[in-house]
Amino acid sequence: MNIKTKITKLHYDRNAGGALVKVLEFFSYFYGAASGLRNWLYDKRIIKPKRVSAFVISVGNMTTGGVGKTPVVLEIARYLQKKGEKVAIISRGYGGKMSNKNVNVISDGQYVRHTAAMAGDEPFWLAQKAEGVCVLTCKNRYKAAKYAIDNFGVSYIILDDGFQHRQLYRDLDIVLMDSKMGLGNEKLLPAGPLREGAEALERINKLVIVSKNTEHNKAEKFARIMEKRLNIKTLICRIEPDYIYNIKTGEHLEEGNAVTAMCAIGQPQQFFDFLKGFYVKKEIALDDHHQYSPIDLVDIDGNIVTTEKDAVKLLRFDKDNIYALKLKTSLDIERLLNDR
Repeated sequence: MNIKTKITKLHYDRNAGGALVKVLEFFSYFYGAASGLRNWLYDKRIIKPKRVSAFVISVGNMTTGGVGKTPVVLEIARYLQKKGEKVAIISRGYGGKMSNKNVNVISDGQYVRHTAAMAGDEPFWLAQKAEGVCVLTCKNRYKAAKYAIDNFGVSYIILDDGFQHRQLYRDLDIVLMDSKMGLGNEKLLPAGPLREGAEALERINKLVIVSKNTEHNKAEKFARIMEKRLNIKTLICRIEPDYIYNIKTGEHLEEGNAVTAMCAIGQPQQFFDFLKGFYVKKEIALDDHHQYSPIDLVDIDGNIVTTEKDAVKLLRFDKDNIYALKLKTSLDIERLLNDR
């Protein structure tokens, strides 16, 4: 287990102790001071966010790790596109080889221009799935938003993981929270998974509790508690396994088959739990946004099952035994966007 994986485990262990925890807590004070000062400057309007001539929706979270933002971004983009709106998704482009100091057009709404390795797995996946929607990456979301408006005439901007990016004014701030993982140990980075302190709660317009399970009673109860506690409109997003398909042929893999489960995502255990109907010989969890190489696959016999996010990076390998888990997302987008 490398240090990054070990620290991630500590983030969700309220009883963790030891020298490493003490060191991380020490650095959390400095992180919290810097984050708090930055938010205070924006909250007091000493620094003012920049506006653009499009409706800006931010989809983000208060913690690190995979909460499920990208599928929700996709559902919102599809909804708006079907309503006749011209939509652009803007991502930071983390994990891609292209410099995110520049505005990179991953898709112009018609053609996907870059590979997953160049664009980053999440922007590439969105570019593939969101037909008719522009996908751009840039560290400076304001610059990317201006580019999308000036060059593609978009009327809606969706920020993938944009809650902490306060430079660009947003009309709607949607924050996701995992129903099982919650806020972890409720400590700030690097001692915990929190990117910001409690002051950030006041900026949330809509809270979405993400339930990655086949049973949602606990998530529904958690959503009611959070809505009452925070006085924020709270919805449930249900993410469930649909089917498993071969990434080359599209052929489905029936339950009961033996597989090796492999992924490089923020919360790998939730993916592994979705494979209960299969005989999982081995579980392999790599670092989030891991760039796969042939050596990662060399010792694996039989069928490999991974996530769709990972699958976009594995397509380039000459393998016919790689399958992806297709998930289905259920969220009331109409209510999310319009019920104020």
